[in-house]
Amino acid sequence: MKDTGKRLQAEDSDSSVAIKVEHVSKTFRLPHNRQNSLKGSFINLFRGGDRTFEKQEVLKNVSFEIKKGEFFGIVGRNGSGKSTLLKMLAGIYKPTKGMITVNGSLTPFIELGVGFNPELTGRENVYLNGALLGFSRPEIDAMYDDIVAFSEIERFMDQRLKNYSSGMQVRLAFSIAIRARSDILVLDEVLAVGDEAFQRKCFSYFDRLKREKRTVILVTHDMSTVERFCTKAMFIEEGKILLEGKPHLVAAAYSRSNDKTDESTSYQSPKQQYPFDIWVRDSAGKETKSFAYGNKMVVELSWKKPDVRHIGLAIFRANGEYVFGPNTYQDSYSLKDSNKATYTVDLNLNEGEYFLKAATMGENDNNIIEFIEEGPHFKVTRDYDSGRWGGVTKLDHEWL
Repeated sequence: MKDTGKRLQAEDSDSSVAIKVEHVSKTFRLPHNRQNSLKGSFINLFRGGDRTFEKQEVLKNVSFEIKKGEFFGIVGRNGSGKSTLLKMLAGIYKPTKGMITVNGSLTPFIELGVGFNPELTGRENVYLNGALLGFSRPEIDAMYDDIVAFSEIERFMDQRLKNYSSGMQVRLAFSIAIRARSDILVLDEVLAVGDEAFQRKCFSYFDRLKREKRTVILVTHDMSTVERFCTKAMFIEEGKILLEGKPHLVAAAYSRSNDKTDESTSYQSPKQQYPFDIWVRDSAGKETKSFAYGNKMVVELSWKKPDVRHIGLAIFRANGEYVFGPNTYQDSYSLKDSNKATYTVDLNLNEGEYFLKAATMGENDNNIIEFIEEGPHFKVTRDYDSGRWGGVTKLDHEWL
């Protein structure tokens, strides 16, 4: 099949869209009668008509867009089409059908260390890789010490790269790659190889990218990373977009698809009605969606399932950031065979939008009976009386 799709490098710097993918499909042709011998291959040169191919459709009519400044997560199991999609965004593959428009320069960190020479030293590879990223030698001279310090392999920089462990190579490659000057960064599983210290440095780098409103595309199997950093996410399954939207919902969908106890691997969108009843009220018992800082929120829950022994409730910020989540099992509280519970909490939270998750449970908090993935939303208004402050919550403190 002839590829008729396109990838365009746009020049419209005023556009709010960094990447636009329109009805993109990608198909590969896989030969059926692969020969394992020189004789068989030679014979096939004269029997071209007998050779057959199988079409493998890796991506199927995929459409989405990424806004400038978004931290966009892509999740999916191995073989779902994620890497093929990234390679098309980077211009390595051409779409079979459809169009990809990239507005700005793009640096793909799809395979860290591509361009490294194992026969050269770590020091020499820094200059080699830096040159491939477009840096001059004086520019690499100026950043060399920072690159080495970030990688934490100072003692090995004059050793040949072939003597490095895979983790050391990833450290060095990542330390160089993050210096790239581009509008859009594509990161594919950079956390898959590396120890805890390396991952902490990656997280710090992600925090900086997010503060700077850089456009980032991150592919990962770590759902906590998706919920922590991404402003939007997408779940790909068998070459199709299964779900796109809020990171915490996408992360939940992906986690459920990997649950071996769940017979269905497809995600169903949240229903309009909750599996059990939940109401949000103020301290006077009035239903509300708005609270001032420090107000008491009262959450009433009731259920019909007969085997409920415990219940849990969690508060999340609108971006999916986990704030607080107790349950009656951890708090050693007995529901006394009741089918309802009331939870009260003082909202010492910064201004912003929040929502609740809730679950009914059996004998312990690992035994989930029913779950509300995204329950009632509410907002907290600013605490004007005690000055400005940042963060999620206000802690008691003093200056001595």
